[in-house]
Amino acid sequence: MKKLLVLLSCVVVSGCQTPVDLPDGEATFKPSATVAASTSPYRIARGDIISVNVFQEPDLSVPALLVDSGGYVSLPLVGQIDAADKTGEQLASEISRRLGGRFLVSPKVAVNVTTPSLPKVVVEGTVVDPGVYDLRQGQTTLLEALALAKGPTRTAKLSQVVVFRVVGDQRMGAVFNVTSIRRGEAVDPVLQPNDTVVLGYSNIKAAWRDFLLAAPVIGIFTRF
Repeated sequence: MKKLLVLLSCVVVSGCQTPVDLPDGEATFKPSATVAASTSPYRIARGDIISVNVFQEPDLSVPALLVDSGGYVSLPLVGQIDAADKTGEQLASEISRRLGGRFLVSPKVAVNVTTPSLPKVVVEGTVVDPGVYDLRQGQTTLLEALALAKGPTRTAKLSQVVVFRVVGDQRMGAVFNVTSIRRGEAVDPVLQPNDTVVLGYSNIKAAWRDFLLAAPVIGIFTRF
């Protein structure tokens, strides 16, 4: 299996109908881990348990608060507030702003994630049971993710498995051949939280598919 990093250009060439070959193999994603760790602060997710501490206001502080499936939490005097996808600092700033607007003078608020929710992976396409699944603690591989979705259907094209991943503001993609992985001819890649696995090019979301049909191959990963 080739292990070549490939650029997915942001410039769409109109009228081009030649499909783009995404890079394949686990090595295509290795540079992304360092970028994610160094530049991306943790963002609160649905299912996280957070603590909210309002300095010298114990009645307004909550030691354990579940972020609901819609991404919201409810706090005394503040009411319902959108927490998902915010950093702890951003949420604390919003809570402080709401409290300071009506109830307190210059409130000091700290928000911490005490229990992160299990990381998720999305499995779509020609699998028996597409959906959003919890990644098990430790490492979950591509084959294990497909097993969570009860495996490919009888008509699935096992050579067309695309893994999409977002690192910072960059969306990346790579192709894997499940048949080769099962035979031990290729590495079974370890997935990361919030990866999207799509089995079959025809099942890729329309916006992504249109880009893949039009973008030239240049050399390394970039946003698209």
